[in-house]
Amino acid sequence: MRCGIAVIGVLAALTGPAAMVALRGAETFRVATYNLENYLDAPAGDRQAKPPAARAKVRESILTMRADVLALQELGGRGALRELQAGLRAEGLDYPHSDLVAGHDTKLHVGVLSRFPIVASRPHTNENFLLQGRRFQVSRGFVEVDIQVNASYTFTLFVAHLKSRRPTLSGDQAEMREQEALRLREKIDARLSGNPSANLLVAGDLNDTKDSATLRTIIGRGKTALIDTRPAERNGDGQPGPTPGLWRRNVTWTYFYANQDSYQRVDYLLVSPGMAREWDPAGTYVLSLADWGVGSDHRPIVATFVAADR
Repeated sequence: MRCGIAVIGVLAALTGPAAMVALRGAETFRVATYNLENYLDAPAGDRQAKPPAARAKVRESILTMRADVLALQELGGRGALRELQAGLRAEGLDYPHSDLVAGHDTKLHVGVLSRFPIVASRPHTNENFLLQGRRFQVSRGFVEVDIQVNASYTFTLFVAHLKSRRPTLSGDQAEMREQEALRLREKIDARLSGNPSANLLVAGDLNDTKDSATLRTIIGRGKTALIDTRPAERNGDGQPGPTPGLWRRNVTWTYFYANQDSYQRVDYLLVSPGMAREWDPAGTYVLSLADWGVGSDHRPIVATFVAADR
């Protein structure tokens, strides 16, 4: 008990009264991930600033979910992050804590907005790999932060946006994405090797399907294998799959790939075995919103957790 009081005292000194209200009231909490599709507040190279109508739809999606922690991809920089924070605050949803990682890509970044204090940040901005004799950079880097939900519950959040499936002259896009996945899994293993029961969540646009080498690499095997929360639409579908042990036949797509006219699941919330014990499947879903495509070519997903170790 004294330890908990001490933690509260430190957090109060660091974060102020508003954060403490959130800390005391957190019996459950929600984490979402959302690729914002070129959320730029000003033109950058061949990328234009995101139109006002698209920004408004992004805010509507976030306000509908009301996640406590928001993992973001395709942010244009700190100016875009502050603009989004201010817009949400004006509409009644305040995220006082944030983090942003700028990797090799100078235009688009990954970041976090949080109602809870970010008590540690370990940005990975210079990850690289060797492929067929050439050195490549992980374009967007990785967010790694520790988030203090309440006096007794903390979790580590990774945010990633892996190589797209667009062909490139510099190398095979699938092999490049798998190499990025290997670098990310190294970071995950570094956290779990000392404490396999640690609370850890990997969120983001991984740009691949569940059966891919990319996802198999990130999920891993054995006692530290991650669990796929597999959010789905809340549309009433609940029938079991045709084969025992396989997923239900519900709607899980998160991304519209215009070139193929296809809908695929490429955005994920993956949790460690320790954090899976706190996961609430009933509070986990794909946001299905009218005119979702005005905001982004991705749909956000959200998962709910109990804010106490089980």
